[in-house]
Amino acid sequence: MPQTPPAPQTDGAHERSEALHDLVLRSLDDDKAVEIVSIPLQGKSNIADYMVIASGRSTRQVAAMAQKLSERIKRELGRGVRIEGLPVADWVLIDADDVIVHLFRPEVRSFYNLERMWAFEERAPEELRPSAAAG
Repeated sequence: MPQTPPAPQTDGAHERSEALHDLVLRSLDDDKAVEIVSIPLQGKSNIADYMVIASGRSTRQVAAMAQKLSERIKRELGRGVRIEGLPVADWVLIDADDVIVHLFRPEVRSFYNLERMWAFEERAPEELRPSAAAG
């Protein structure tokens, strides 16, 4: 009888990544973030497993969301994060290793349009596919 190979050993990295991602989404929702978008990066980039993009209505809200998220990650998961852009809070980047979070004021978000840049690979094949009317 053929032997089945043993199940791959995991070090729990996927579970930790998912727990962090869930915490980020919950925290942003609790803090009334606007237009929360989560982009899976597995297979696209090795910088993180997810990129989360959200907006706040003002620089004060953006800064508060970033600070609260950082505190929640530290308290609930015991992980430190790196934060850039907090003094101005037009665009705050939170690097939590497995999840990268971009918090914007709406005008700044629409200017940089990160969602389009990271989703381009997903849309490109459909845009290049010939339409039924052309054939």
